[in-house]
Amino acid sequence: MTETAHSNRPPFGREARAEFQLDPDVVHLNHGSYGAVPKRVADAQRAMLKQIEADPSQFMAMESRPRLREIAGQIGSYIGADADGIALVENATNAVNVVLRSLSFSDGDEIVVTNQTYGAVLNTVTHICSLTGAIRKDIELPYPAHNPDDVVAAYRDAIGEKTRLVVVDHITSPTALLLPIEPIIRLAHEAGALVLVDGAHAPGMIPLNVAALAPDFYTGNCHKWLCAPRGCAFLWCAEPHRANMHPLVISHGFGGGFEAEFDWVGTRDASAQFALSEAFAFRERYGDAETMAHNHQLVLKAAAMLAERWGTEVGAPAEMTGSMATIRLPLSGPADTQAALAIRARLHAEHKIQVPVNALAGAFWVRISAQIYNEMADYERLAEAGEMLAP
Repeated sequence: MTETAHSNRPPFGREARAEFQLDPDVVHLNHGSYGAVPKRVADAQRAMLKQIEADPSQFMAMESRPRLREIAGQIGSYIGADADGIALVENATNAVNVVLRSLSFSDGDEIVVTNQTYGAVLNTVTHICSLTGAIRKDIELPYPAHNPDDVVAAYRDAIGEKTRLVVVDHITSPTALLLPIEPIIRLAHEAGALVLVDGAHAPGMIPLNVAALAPDFYTGNCHKWLCAPRGCAFLWCAEPHRANMHPLVISHGFGGGFEAEFDWVGTRDASAQFALSEAFAFRERYGDAETMAHNHQLVLKAAAMLAERWGTEVGAPAEMTGSMATIRLPLSGPADTQAALAIRARLHAEHKIQVPVNALAGAFWVRISAQIYNEMADYERLAEAGEMLAP
């Protein structure tokens, strides 16, 4: 970004919040789950729908697929991958299903996951294993986390000659751990296994160079940290695997190659994907590197403050943190999922704070997000609310 562009960057915090459609009475600390769509991006999506409806036949038959390729090119430039290997899908769960349903597994093949793998992904792996005779092998990741080497060691112990596929989160959903995926990918490849990186949270949170990482498959959501409308995600496949990948919906492109199959899966509303260009433009106004740095520093500061106020701890060191962090709540007693959901509901109903609460490692943890519309006052309200929860 040029110095001129930087000097003209809009301010982060309260003023940036006006760019979004968020309820001003709610403290929004859960950008990581569903994102938030800026007003101008939502306007671009509506304008796209209006253009489509002006001549649906012309757009769907002649313009839709070329535009999807343009969007794939923009994503490729942003994540450091060739556009020919990028398929536009609705979400990362869709992409994980594509890969798992397209690969062949035999009786006894191992699919490696962790105790922090996203629930929908675990369900998909379990389903595939039930159909094929493959075995789901779970790794227990250390948490709270202290250093990346412990994570790599856990994968080293689990990957073996029977491992067919390793599914690894770039950033875990329940614990917000930024995992050291480069050495994990190397370990898997050295063992002859394929690697699917679930980067649902990564695009827009951390810098990406997929070509340098060299996984076999990489998926990411654009509706989270890139602020595209929900229903916008991608799957990148390494070239040797593209011929064997098929969308979940087989349509007219079948047999025509990777792009043809994924760009046309029947008549659908792809306006969220077409609006990604405006999301990139919105991002550029604030600066890509500047946004990542702001969010990272804010979440570190907020997490440290919360842990100090509550007399607890943060779930990961700075080197394993992106724009989300987990902090242990000052609560005692047995921790389970239902109790965690009740605490979350109470924080929203009584304090107007939207933040996930998870039962992990025998305790309750909040997972905070930091986006350009957040400021320290948001987390101070959470600190006060957390103190009121304590007996």
